[in-house]
Amino acid sequence: MALSRQRRRGIRLAAAGAASLLVIAVGVAQAQTPSTAQHTVAGEDSGELMDSINSFDDQRLSPTASVLPGAYGAAWNHVLGIPVAGATYGEVTTQPFNSDSLHFRDRNASNSGSGAGFSAGRIAALATDPTHPGVVYAGAADGGVFRSSDDGATWTPIADGLPALSVGSLAVASDGALWLGTGEATTAYENYLGTGVYRLADPATGTFSRNDRVGGVELESTSIHELRFDYDAGYVYAVTSHGVYRRPVAATQTTAWQQVLAPCAGVGISGIACGTSSYYADIANDLAIQPGSHGLKLVANVAWRGGATYNGFYYSGDGGTTWQTANPQGAINPHDIGNATFAYAADGSRLYVVMESPTLLNKAAGGQSGYSALAGVFASGSGDINGPYAQVATSSALANTGSAMKKTEIGAGYQPGTQAWYDQSLAVDPANPRHVYLGLEEMYETWDGGATWQTTGRYWNLGMSCFSYTPAQNTCDGNVMHSDQHALAFSAWPGRAPEVYIGNDGGAYARPTSQTTGWRNLNASGTLRTLQFYSVGVGTLPTGGVAVWGGLQDNGVALSTPTGAKYTYTYPGTTTPVTENLNPSGQMSEPFGGDGGDQLVNPSNGCQTVGEYTNLAMSLTNDCGYTANDDGTPAAITDISPNDPNARFIAPFAADSADAGYWVAGGEFAYADTKTWQSTSGADWQKLADSGAGHSITAIASRNHVVWAAWCGDCNPSAAFARGIMTNYGGSWHQLTLPAAFPVRYVSGVTIDPSDPTGGTVYATVSGFSRHWNEGPGAGYGHVWKTTDGGATWSDVTGGDTAADAFPDAPANQLRIAPDGTLIVASDLGVFVDNVKANGLGHWSRLGTNLPVSAAVYLTPSPDGRQLYVATHGRGIWQTAMP
Repeated sequence: MALSRQRRRGIRLAAAGAASLLVIAVGVAQAQTPSTAQHTVAGEDSGELMDSINSFDDQRLSPTASVLPGAYGAAWNHVLGIPVAGATYGEVTTQPFNSDSLHFRDRNASNSGSGAGFSAGRIAALATDPTHPGVVYAGAADGGVFRSSDDGATWTPIADGLPALSVGSLAVASDGALWLGTGEATTAYENYLGTGVYRLADPATGTFSRNDRVGGVELESTSIHELRFDYDAGYVYAVTSHGVYRRPVAATQTTAWQQVLAPCAGVGISGIACGTSSYYADIANDLAIQPGSHGLKLVANVAWRGGATYNGFYYSGDGGTTWQTANPQGAINPHDIGNATFAYAADGSRLYVVMESPTLLNKAAGGQSGYSALAGVFASGSGDINGPYAQVATSSALANTGSAMKKTEIGAGYQPGTQAWYDQSLAVDPANPRHVYLGLEEMYETWDGGATWQTTGRYWNLGMSCFSYTPAQNTCDGNVMHSDQHALAFSAWPGRAPEVYIGNDGGAYARPTSQTTGWRNLNASGTLRTLQFYSVGVGTLPTGGVAVWGGLQDNGVALSTPTGAKYTYTYPGTTTPVTENLNPSGQMSEPFGGDGGDQLVNPSNGCQTVGEYTNLAMSLTNDCGYTANDDGTPAAITDISPNDPNARFIAPFAADSADAGYWVAGGEFAYADTKTWQSTSGADWQKLADSGAGHSITAIASRNHVVWAAWCGDCNPSAAFARGIMTNYGGSWHQLTLPAAFPVRYVSGVTIDPSDPTGGTVYATVSGFSRHWNEGPGAGYGHVWKTTDGGATWSDVTGGDTAADAFPDAPANQLRIAPDGTLIVASDLGVFVDNVKANGLGHWSRLGTNLPVSAAVYLTPSPDGRQLYVATHGRGIWQTAMP
């Protein structure tokens, strides 16, 4: 979770919200929401990260966070049999994404110039191919697997044939096969779950297919944090959100995975009292095999970050058949073990551990701000899991190693390890047992076993004594990479210097293990295309082409324009128009920093946009966010936040579809702004209606000032979950009484039919899974609902419950209406259309088949209405002809 300058300067305070437990995007799992105290985390921006996760979780898990395994598989099988509407998608966001572009460095709203350079989306796993020099594999959060054959210079996707593009782990076996564990596991559950493990026999040239799955259905709907090979014992282990599994390496492809460690389930060990915490029990975070033990000695961390009775270190002396609970001695408190990562020296002489502290996590939940959640980094000098351990790093010590996260640099409340429940990676140089890489928010390195550390991958340069807004005066070294470290890998190719590879929320980086300054940015070519968009907006440029904007997870707001696109500005304080080149280098830019949310673009002027940071923190630019000078002046972006008390992390806003001079936005309150592009502050927003205390608007739309808004509250999946729709249709604001059949699930979208001049014909899209899979009361059926009488009555237009052309039973995210009346819906499994005129309501087709199966979350038409733009949360923005 990267801070933005506007966050750092205090323009906006994060809106703390209740946190939910699991996410389902391209997978499902049973889930339960523990107490809020177990989710609120140390540091305001660590809490903001949790809000970000919740923004995706809540709508997919409501109402009760209990979804039966098999929901995704059933939905995907339905997709495979649904009719196909001919369409071909083209990828839009193919230019390299330069987060440090010159002239997009507004000092209040941009991170540009902070030092991270080119960025991609989150990389959760990395592996190098020992038999093919220069071949590297990268696994993305919801973007699949990419292969580089030139040591990270360029990349190609190789897993687009799989039904799940969420990656948790990658490992190359001794026979050269690449093993893929699906289901991202950076926060145990709160990401996309997967469909098991796949094995690609010839990864240097091949691509994954559904036939490459190893085992049966036993690992469906899990997240797989690690795959570990134990050749001496003959096993491969999967470290999952439901414990540790194993199978013989040489077994037949269909041989099932066997669960060997699940303390709460009594597997591998007995006598662990887990109480009623079964829904978040047995989360395995890591497993390591002690070198020199002939594959018999294993250590595992099974722990829930907020604390649970089963939390601990477990060890086996027989290759994982039986397990014991460790009792670590020395500096580790055995009663405060949280999420942990292990790393053995290659000779087995030392065991390093980085660990999160549930106690510190929960202190923040109790209102004691400023805590890091890092328990510390520890070393067992004998390699024994029981220690004794010496503490070789603390949060405060790491802050004084050149870190940008020192209190005097970044401010209180965000010190190293504040997100240790999310950011964890640890690895020992195979050639040096005292050379260790540690990934938290930043990357740290020690050459003496932890006696001293250096920050070798800083959070950013902002606030550092070396930094200057004037590029020529900036003396910072190259030890900066994107924040939030998740993956580490080493290469050892003959005739080449060994390298270390880093995966984080901004992509991948590398450098020789002997190097101490600077990083090779593996995102620079723009071919590692894993950006996680929340939105897309498009507007024309006077010199031709369009400007494409979109809010991103942890990468601000992206702007894509044609190479050489120009725009004419009259800068504040001047009277002479100046024509500037928006894109001289063929790159995307990041005019707004931090996270990006919803996006509003003027279709007739692509340089006019409103971007959201988070929680309805809105900023406006009339000049593409372009600053005339290299140092980020004059200001190009204006804060127009309405300062709502309870906005969603990704809060909705839009222009009236019939009156471009009328904007609406939704937090707890519904707002209108009639100054639009002439707005100068949050005071230009006027309250229209209150959705209710504790409520948050999830979707909003307006046509001829008839406004519809859907809301949730409590939005956290729980027994208290509620949802509703309000409107001023008929002349006054009122809450609708929804029929009993209308699902009690998250309403993700409301769309007003332009063919009805009264504004009384509206479609509502509903997220989550139906009562087929959701055990909660009131889960209901259907994903697309329609009213023609202002909400007095509703009908389910999802289609027949067992019909081949029904809308898939998977989260629906947004609905658009094509000029000919065709309904278009973005979902977690792609884009689907209903040609109402030809087929009638409730008869759906899949719109094309070449869109990667990354959650499609947002749709917008081109300015001329002839093209449809689709934002995916893991594979960038795509376009196709408007149906």
